[in-house]
Amino acid sequence: MEQIAWKDFEKVELRAGTILEVYDFPEARKPAYKLKIDFGEFGIKWSSAQITKLYTKEELPGRQVVAVINFPEKQIANFMSQCLVTGFPNSDGDVVLTTVSHPVPNGAKMY
Repeated sequence: MEQIAWKDFEKVELRAGTILEVYDFPEARKPAYKLKIDFGEFGIKWSSAQITKLYTKEELPGRQVVAVINFPEKQIANFMSQCLVTGFPNSDGDVVLTTVSHPVPNGAKMY
């Protein structure tokens, strides 16, 4: 594993945001949702997330997640993803969202 300097880590804008809305994303190659996420002062951003195996659309709104918000936009099928929602694969390879254990302000920076 390559080591990085603290300054490299500081460049990554890992921020907390609250999922506002969730939509199906049938055009994606792998099953995914489109997520509308509120990052407070950083605005509302959209993301595609391959989390359909562990989460229903109904349980996601209101949940706070951790996302990288300073990557360039990425086109996924006919959709522009504006941030990268983070997670970890479980033993089956399904993505478990990175969340916060207690509410924090939208846009709060991870450090």
